[in-house]
Amino acid sequence: MRVFITGAAGFIGTATTKELIASGHEVLGLARSDDNAKALEKLGAKVHRGSLEDLDSLRKGAKETDVTIHLAFIHDFTKFAENGQIDKRAIESMGGVLEGTNKPFIVTSGTLLVAPGRLATEEDPVAPGLPRVSETAGLAFAKQGVRAMAVRLPQVHGGDGKCGLVNLFLEIAREKGVSGYIGDGGNRWSGAHRLDVARLYRLALEKGTAGRSYHAVADEGVAARDIAEIIGRHLKLPVKSIPADKAPAHFGMMAMFAGMDGAASSALTQKWLGWKPTEIGLIADISRPGYFGV
Repeated sequence: MRVFITGAAGFIGTATTKELIASGHEVLGLARSDDNAKALEKLGAKVHRGSLEDLDSLRKGAKETDVTIHLAFIHDFTKFAENGQIDKRAIESMGGVLEGTNKPFIVTSGTLLVAPGRLATEEDPVAPGLPRVSETAGLAFAKQGVRAMAVRLPQVHGGDGKCGLVNLFLEIAREKGVSGYIGDGGNRWSGAHRLDVARLYRLALEKGTAGRSYHAVADEGVAARDIAEIIGRHLKLPVKSIPADKAPAHFGMMAMFAGMDGAASSALTQKWLGWKPTEIGLIADISRPGYFGV
């Protein structure tokens, strides 16, 4: 199949592009810059110039292909609400040209905010009132003749110096001179390797069911304290518990995420799609010397 991917040259998008091409699919990747275009051509993908705010380019890419995978998002948390609306308009533009086609349309969401405080499952609805409404906007098209699905991502790692929100906490530790966690640090985040995530996107487009959310989760729950200790070792900084009332001053806009308990299961995803994560786990991966380039 011919697959249109936004974010195709990104951290997860690169792995997904490789996975799809290796499995016999053709990829049309959205590129907003010459560097992105060159990277996609090197991977063997075709290039579609545009951006998340160029709605005509998004409509054209979705209309001219068999599958649309939406991976791109502007990860600037100082403009989270604004970027959430840009994402919503992008999804509605692509979904609008897919109505009545029954083509697969996969949007990207997250596991962290699904069911804070307990193990989230695929059947839990996405939390309402969040600035990012990717899943709600995308799955709405399942009632409009589109095979719309969502892939919920945890903290995604994979040997390229990146690991979701962990990178932001590494920068906070570098700035503050201490690697912190809130309280006893027992709150959990889920994780997965980007190669496992890429396989899940492929299985979803090949076998997925309209209206379903899938969890790209290998590690159900990794303690925030363990992550903070790894950051401390990489940066050669002390590791310290931050009292909850001091968290906003220490973590800034990331304080909410720092204390959030967001474990998640992928049992249903594995049952529905036959997906089995096989790559190195989050803790083992980011513990490797030099993982973050430090």
